[in-house]
Amino acid sequence: MRFSRVLVTGGAGFIGSHLVERLLEAGIDTVVLDDLSVGKRENVPTNATFIEGDVRDPHAVSAAMSGVQGVFHLAARVSIRASVEGFYGDAETNLMGTLNVLRCCATARVNKLVYASSMAVYADSPRPVPIPESYDTVPLSPYGVAKLACERYVRLVATQAGFQSVALRYFNTYGPRQTFTPYVGVITIFIRRLFLGEAPVIYGDGEQCRDFVYVGDVANATLLAMQSDVSGEVLNVGSGAGTTVNRIATLLCHRLDPTIRPQHVAEHAGEVRNSIADIRKAQRLLHYDPQERLEDRIDEIIAWNRQTSPEAGRGGQE
Repeated sequence: MRFSRVLVTGGAGFIGSHLVERLLEAGIDTVVLDDLSVGKRENVPTNATFIEGDVRDPHAVSAAMSGVQGVFHLAARVSIRASVEGFYGDAETNLMGTLNVLRCCATARVNKLVYASSMAVYADSPRPVPIPESYDTVPLSPYGVAKLACERYVRLVATQAGFQSVALRYFNTYGPRQTFTPYVGVITIFIRRLFLGEAPVIYGDGEQCRDFVYVGDVANATLLAMQSDVSGEVLNVGSGAGTTVNRIATLLCHRLDPTIRPQHVAEHAGEVRNSIADIRKAQRLLHYDPQERLEDRIDEIIAWNRQTSPEAGRGGQE
């Protein structure tokens, strides 16, 4: 399926801005809608059309959707931990914002919507093995509940309104431009602490296993989902391999300051222990082929954080 003009909600954010770059490289006219609550204006390439607005605002979304054939809905509050106490605000943006985008898609008669969901929709896995899309969807956090509800709304509304849809369950995405917060992105959080000469803080024993997938691979999968004829499906987007939090901490301590040892504290509620993607369905339907390994990209992530972090230079070493 070919598109000449598309909309990316959340296109000034971490994953969204990398997707926008891919779209422009493919020669696709791209509109970005972002309220800049987390995303940054400088992340948006100058040859994209930028509209500052909230996905909950029907007028802003309708204006951004004018003339587009495809919509990538990435705008969201992205925090499992923060959603536990802030469940109302989480649902207000992640659920109601998505419903507003769906309503505008139906009115604008777009051809396809690609929805950014999350591995947070899954129940915990007792073993560190890849889980398929058929695995139990019993979220442990309000964030996961909202994402799962949105997946089902997307499929239902798209079918009724006559446009195609795909939901992509992103796993732990890392890479340049990941905004630092105390809640999201363990790699970025650990790097910032090490810049200050402080120990990475690990919740629990650190043997929880995650699928860390490079942002460029995620952006490529998202573009493939729009270009394909696949519709009505949910697909895992990860690397297909698991890495423990202890391994991440050891790798970064060794790289930045081998004298520092990680600090362990009580584990957080609402987080799964094991989360590794079985990506065979995406490989089969989208020809998705993740290229990047964490060990090969870690210096790039450190360098980007060093350039953009106020903490850099105040602690740690090369």
